[in-house]
Amino acid sequence: MTKDLWKARGLFSAAVDWTLLAPAVALSLLGLLTMNTFGLGASLAPRQLLWLALGTVLYFILSAIDVRALRRTEVVTSLYGIALVLLALLLVVAHPVMGARAWFTFGPVSFQPADLAKLALIALLAKYLSRRHVEIGDFRHILVTGAYAAVPILLILVEPDLGNAIIFSCLWLGMMLVSGISKKHLALIFAAALVVGTLLWFGGMKPYQRQRIVSFINPAANIRGAGYNAYQAKIAVGSGELFGKGIGYGTQSTLRFLPEYQTDFIFAAFAEEWGFVGIILILALYALLFMRLAQIARSAATNFDAFFTLGVLLLFAAHVVIHSGISLGLLPVTGTTIPFMSSGGSHLMLEFGLLGIVTSLARYGRTVARDQRDQEYMIV
Repeated sequence: MTKDLWKARGLFSAAVDWTLLAPAVALSLLGLLTMNTFGLGASLAPRQLLWLALGTVLYFILSAIDVRALRRTEVVTSLYGIALVLLALLLVVAHPVMGARAWFTFGPVSFQPADLAKLALIALLAKYLSRRHVEIGDFRHILVTGAYAAVPILLILVEPDLGNAIIFSCLWLGMMLVSGISKKHLALIFAAALVVGTLLWFGGMKPYQRQRIVSFINPAANIRGAGYNAYQAKIAVGSGELFGKGIGYGTQSTLRFLPEYQTDFIFAAFAEEWGFVGIILILALYALLFMRLAQIARSAATNFDAFFTLGVLLLFAAHVVIHSGISLGLLPVTGTTIPFMSSGGSHLMLEFGLLGIVTSLARYGRTVARDQRDQEYMIV
């Protein structure tokens, strides 16, 4: 019995990539410290600690088992189909939360299907591009991948959830860029985005979404209304100065001037307590995580593994750039989380799950013979 336990322990230890796991756990713990009220009110920290434990366990499990079945066409398409069904089902049965039908609620637990859809889209694009990236000069492939991304984006916009729709768009565009898209086609994409943006402005956006963009251009126009969140976030970041006010002493968050400081504005709350030095710390942790993902992608055994890992990197990077940009007043408020730090169970499980899949693909991919790899790349 003892021998079996040591064998299992050795299996999990060999499977762990600490250069991926350590920065993720460190960021999660910093997020816990930021959302903890230290007895001054209700806190999401205890529940988030439970999700962190579950996410870490999920990482260990996925990194230890062989997940190469994810490369199969039937697995990828099934995952994508399930994600679309759940997104469509939201619009029928889900109750609005803060004006959006974005969550399934089961008692105290909520699940956001958009998180599963992110995994599905990364896998689908990785599968498609693993064989066709050498043919990406054919505009047909851009249209096909764009259609794959457009379906979940439209379903998410109907919820409405502009933040996640932008994340999905950035993910698709990033995957196209790393696949080697031509400058001419890139210009066409930006022209199409301009047209879509114009149509959304006049017919697709809710009034409050247009007000957020107007307040971004001129924050002082409506500080007590649409510009309130962005204004309070900038106050929180600026008041942190060099070394911050100290853990638990952020007045913008503890006094509730800063809304959603445990989720959508946790970067601003952290900056107030830790200051500029703290911002450098978390950006360094993200940089370590991104560099390791890029290193894994460069040494990947198959094209699918490389594109999947790059998709994970792009997803995390899009969240970090958009979330921090909103807190710094550089982007309009759209309501997005920041990886590993923001409160929430489904996105945290997704993030640790993605790291586990990347670790497993990197570990087991080295043992795959080239002729076997070639057989795995069937046309989607």
